[in-house]
Amino acid sequence: MPYDLNRYDGFAPANFREESPFKIHGGCGLMGICDESGALMSGEVPILAMAVQRDRGNGLGGGFAGYGIYPAFPDHFCFHMMYHDLRAKEEAEAILDRHFLIEVAEPMPTRPVKGITGAPLLWRYFMTPHTHMLEERDVSAEDYVVGVVMLVNSRVDGAFVASSGKNMGAFKGVGYPEEIGHYFRLEEYEGHTWVGHNRFPTNTPGWWGGAHPFTLLDWSIVHNGEISSYGINSRYLEQFGYTCSLGTDTEVAAYLFDLLLRRHKLPVELACKALAAPLWDEIDRMPADAAALMRSLRAVYGPGMLNGPFAIVLGFNGGMVALNDRIKLRPLVAARSGAVIMVASEESAIRTVLPAPDEVWTPKAGEPVIARVAGMEPPFHSQLHASPAEISCAMTAVEAACHAEEVVA
Repeated sequence: MPYDLNRYDGFAPANFREESPFKIHGGCGLMGICDESGALMSGEVPILAMAVQRDRGNGLGGGFAGYGIYPAFPDHFCFHMMYHDLRAKEEAEAILDRHFLIEVAEPMPTRPVKGITGAPLLWRYFMTPHTHMLEERDVSAEDYVVGVVMLVNSRVDGAFVASSGKNMGAFKGVGYPEEIGHYFRLEEYEGHTWVGHNRFPTNTPGWWGGAHPFTLLDWSIVHNGEISSYGINSRYLEQFGYTCSLGTDTEVAAYLFDLLLRRHKLPVELACKALAAPLWDEIDRMPADAAALMRSLRAVYGPGMLNGPFAIVLGFNGGMVALNDRIKLRPLVAARSGAVIMVASEESAIRTVLPAPDEVWTPKAGEPVIARVAGMEPPFHSQLHASPAEISCAMTAVEAACHAEEVVA
């Protein structure tokens, strides 16, 4: 049903920045599931997996991202937007209209759900960049979209881009994940890959824009833990045109993967080693070639390395990647059942969806679990082809040819 827009006048953002009265630093739960055959799964699957992990959150954040969910618009960028009020909506839509050809603009389909209150305005847009603007600025469509996302999130007070990729979308808010899933009617969507999150805020407030997943283009990140390197990570990202404006440490992970995989064109295995780098004494015990490569990664991407305890799942169009910190201070379990790979904070979540998996294992610290959909070209280099010298000059070699577009309001 269409929104009664007028009832959102006077929306108070402070209502969505409430801190938890107490903290459990081991909280938060996550999951990711990918059918490598490309078969589609109902949005009920991630809801079931997250409902089992309800006690890992406190109702201050839940969310999902699905891939392959918009087959009618496979080549359109889909923006899921949150607006605090009509003024924010009008300002953000003026920016979108200036930079894109908008094919569809509509409210997000939702239903009333007990436990979900005070939702902001939720809209989605299927759009393509104006071709003449891409030619004038001499940038790729992806860099162009990144520039618009940074512009809206940092310049329009009360407007937030929840997701901005193709044939994917993020659905998140304040509430338990199963409540959020039913609120957004996820059972009406089907995707080949899903990620989910149950939030227990520890250092940042629980509010709609701060719920997981955090996204940029096709990348989506769900995270359990604490990224204590947020300060240096965010300053490092600013050098490449990224603006961290959502008030949470998790945001840097989405932008770092975009930088390393899409712009610097690292294979995913090396990107994971850059973000969860081996300890120096481990590097010293490696064979000479491997040690030289790891030293180069740490030298070049030191400011991008993620410190602190974490487990993360990265979703993308064509699969997912799950990764622990280099000491494994947060839980992560993986399983395979036929063509389906699944990861979660708890094995119980896996067995709820995959009752008799072929294999269950606990990934080692810093070792990624990678799932790829057959027949889909991954959005990154899939081979470990880079030499230490190529890694050492990655920034300067790529920076001249590829940069985030700065979009002027």
